[in-house]
Amino acid sequence: MDLDTVMEELEALGKERTKKRYIGNGAQEPVFGVATGAMKPIARKIKKNQPLAEQLYATGNYDAMYFAGVIADPETMTEEDFERWIDGAYFYMLSDYVVAVTLSETDIAQAVSDKWIASNDELKMSAGWSCYCWLLGSRPDAEFSKNKLSSMIDHMQTAIHDSPDRTKASMNNFIYTVAISYVPLQDKAIEIAKEIGPVEISKGKKKTTTSNVSERIKKDLDRGMSGFKRNYVRC
Repeated sequence: MDLDTVMEELEALGKERTKKRYIGNGAQEPVFGVATGAMKPIARKIKKNQPLAEQLYATGNYDAMYFAGVIADPETMTEEDFERWIDGAYFYMLSDYVVAVTLSETDIAQAVSDKWIASNDELKMSAGWSCYCWLLGSRPDAEFSKNKLSSMIDHMQTAIHDSPDRTKASMNNFIYTVAISYVPLQDKAIEIAKEIGPVEISKGKKKTTTSNVSERIKKDLDRGMSGFKRNYVRC
């Protein structure tokens, strides 16, 4: 399938209600409004195709950019490719759920995420913390440095309340993921979450929400989710 064919198929799958929801979350035109599940039949036909993924991502169409992540071949992507993708990710559904997810399937994931976390750019920081969430929630604990993650928790504890809103949300998810999925630091993550307390996050035009990650952690640990790992990251 070529670019034009894929774009035609995506446009045909678009729904106005879904489009409005995406725009409400921050997507900008052009947007078709394609539900993630509706993309799967096309993805099964294409499988992995990095050249096509690059073409789709470059269109600036939200649905095409999202689908680029679905069919991307992360093993062929370089750090420069990911820098180009994150530069094009203009809101969190692209930075955290396309770029970070795709990055999490590479061997350079931690190194790139570390740079983004230190960048002082809201969406890069958000993508970096989110990538660690995808990694911790899917890879064996042995792949991570306990000391490094412990230092990241310490940094997050002091920085979270003064960070940009989208970064706050990803930091919150990070401490949750450590507490649930990374057993060696579970106790520390639980205690730090309690110390952090409620985190206020503004969602643009929507009202400010308050997230208490400590309560979320307790609820899911009570459900028996300790040590939870995903079988796969991308849909």
